[in-house]
Amino acid sequence: MTSLPDQANDPANPGLVGWDGAVNARDLGGLGGLIQPGRIYRMGRHEWMTADGWQQAHDDGVRTVVDLRNPGEYGRRESDPAVADEALGRFLIVNRPTEDQSDAEFMELVGPYLSSPEYYLENLRRWPEKVVAVVRAVIDAPDGGVVVHCSAGRDRTGLVMTVMLSAAGVPTDEIVQDYARGVRGINEFHLTQETPRETPLSETELVERLDRLVAHLRELLQVFDAERYLLEAGLTAAELTALRSRLTG
Repeated sequence: MTSLPDQANDPANPGLVGWDGAVNARDLGGLGGLIQPGRIYRMGRHEWMTADGWQQAHDDGVRTVVDLRNPGEYGRRESDPAVADEALGRFLIVNRPTEDQSDAEFMELVGPYLSSPEYYLENLRRWPEKVVAVVRAVIDAPDGGVVVHCSAGRDRTGLVMTVMLSAAGVPTDEIVQDYARGVRGINEFHLTQETPRETPLSETELVERLDRLVAHLRELLQVFDAERYLLEAGLTAAELTALRSRLTG
């Protein structure tokens, strides 16, 4: 069984961010010794954040939010904090789904949404234009930090981060560990909820699941060439350079 560090529980982990209400939120600065702090963040759905959390994100330099969810997933729930329009108006929030839920074959394969690296290659194969659209949203964002998120901040976010971090030269081990922190982080959130939207796993169950998920992600990274994929999907060489500069420069 693969042994993974419990970095999501480590208060010394410099990637964790404390924006009020934010779930599974991390600054990916430092990964591979390449990604610069304050450039790219990942987290769960942004509606969990309070007005104070948005102010804290703004104070940390965030100016853009790239939402990977499908229509029907985003929007405030009754349990979400009320946030005034002016608090959100300082951010560019763009929606760039990574999948097409009208594809019945894909949805039957993955379930309600992508939830395992086992299906990343299938997602990448079916919708390269959607992946490129996400990457372009990061490249073209105004100056400042960019937050990328889906619902849990785990697999659709993990798919996009796998592509971008790999293209930036981050080693496989660090991409895998970052993904594992995302899986652990949302599970810890579900453990705190009276009526979680996903059944939280015990530590034993979580480690067993992580072992399987990490194996799938490693298999992907053994065969996946992010630079070639993005260029064949329509990203230009100049845009690829801009992505790397955005993350590492």
